[in-house]
Order: sequence, then C-alpha cells, then structure tokens
Amino acid sequence: MVHQADSLRAAYLGERVRCQEELLPLLEASLAPSGTDRGQARAIVATAFACFDSGTATWLEGNGQGDIPDLYDHLR
Repeated sequence: MVHQADSLRAAYLGERVRCQEELLPLLEASLAPSGTDRGQARAIVATAFACFDSGTATWLEGNGQGDIPDLYDHLR
C-alpha cells in the first residue's frame, strides 16, 4: 500500500531519511578506527536502504511470493 499511494510513499521516504540520519552517527562511531569518513558512512547507510527497497519492490512485483528475508540476503 505504501508503494502505491503517493502521500504514503512521501511519508515513508521522509521517515527513511530521518532514520538514515539517526543511524549515521552510530555507523561513524563504529567505523572511526578504520578511517572511514562521514561521506563514506553516509554512502554505506544509503546503500543498505537502497538494497532493502530493491528487495521489497521485487517481492511486491512477485505478488509477495517467497520469503522476503531470503530475497534480502540474495541482494546484499
């Protein structure tokens, strides 16, 4: 439903951006010893969310058939 209604999709995307921003400092702190900078950490968080969205879209296109966690594993 979220992917079909424009207003819900907009709210979802806004929430996703907020969530990414909240995760960023946690990842930065974890990766600091390796020399990873803020831009790289942001790219890692965004990539994880993009994989999640790709898996969800693929699962929805298949009418929800199959095990979605297995699909996420396949896409990472």
